[in-house]
Amino acid sequence: MGKLIVIEGLDGSGKNTQTKLLLKYLNTAGIKNRYITFPNYESPSSSLIKMYLNSEFGSEPNSVNAYAASSFYAVDRFASFKKFWEKEYKEDYIILCDRYTTSNAIYQMCKLPESEWNEYLEWLSDYEYVKLELPKPDKVIYLSVPIEISQSLLTKRYMGNETQKDIHESNLNFLKNCKKAAEYVAKTQNWKKIECAENGIMRSVESIHQDVVNLLKKEVGV
Repeated sequence: MGKLIVIEGLDGSGKNTQTKLLLKYLNTAGIKNRYITFPNYESPSSSLIKMYLNSEFGSEPNSVNAYAASSFYAVDRFASFKKFWEKEYKEDYIILCDRYTTSNAIYQMCKLPESEWNEYLEWLSDYEYVKLELPKPDKVIYLSVPIEISQSLLTKRYMGNETQKDIHESNLNFLKNCKKAAEYVAKTQNWKKIECAENGIMRSVESIHQDVVNLLKKEVGV
């Protein structure tokens, strides 16, 4: 089997940038790889996700409970795996994911009382990795960015047009809860955390990338 490496973090944390830099690194090194991003908005399997994020089921993230929303995303991952990367994974490719099951552990778990977080994580692992038979990540790299910075980066992404933010991105209180959940899961699930800001200022893209590469050389051998 191949190796599944996940780049995780809140919206605006630089996941897409760092995943693509890592992809370039793997290609330069001649390592067989496949780049995947979730959700797969170009696939019909993401229909329920788009309806949810566009507020068709309610204007708040909590309008859809943690388990129902988790299922929307899990089905999209199952379709992606079966249609697009199962073959490469079985042929020893490095599968590089921008988000994965791990995003449910951030964006959906935070809807629950903290006393239920461990129960949810057990359910999520059994549901996606056992019931749906999706591969478990070999390594999860969590890009930790303060909410204030990630929000500023999102505003730049949308050129100041706040109406372009989805149901998650536009809810600051929800994102603060997501941040708390992310830090909890990173600690309890052995994610590898990279601090992407120093003294309230975002570090350079290049320095974060070097941390990612060094970590994978040490932990995965790539």
